Amino acid sequence: MAYKVGAALYLLWGVLHVKAAIATYQLGATLDPGLVQGRVYQDAWNLLFFAISVSLIAIVLNWKNSRLGFWLNLGIASVSDLGFISHILVPGNLPLIPGVAGPVLWLFAVVFTAIGIRR
Repeated sequence: MAYKVGAALYLLWGVLHVKAAIATYQLGATLDPGLVQGRVYQDAWNLLFFAISVSLIAIVLNWKNSRLGFWLNLGIASVSDLGFISHILVPGNLPLIPGVAGPVLWLFAVVFTAIGIRR
């Protein structure tokens, strides 16, 4: 049953990152056209597809306690959140509250899906 909790947490992580993608896109819209705006739009695009991928894997694979789903979501969410932590949270570009919401969901999702895989 722990793996279903983990799958639900990954789904919540995905929803949070869809919202982050929308906010990033809206930030990009405030910038002058050019390379910086394009990079911010690219970041929004990447966030959106990380979110969609993690959510679909959670629903299709993690919900069934799949080892493949465990490793896929561990990799995708880890790459996304480690970049966020190192480039946004650690330098103080976003306050810890609400900034830690994504990493906390990610860590608990990993723990619960790992418990499910081990059983």
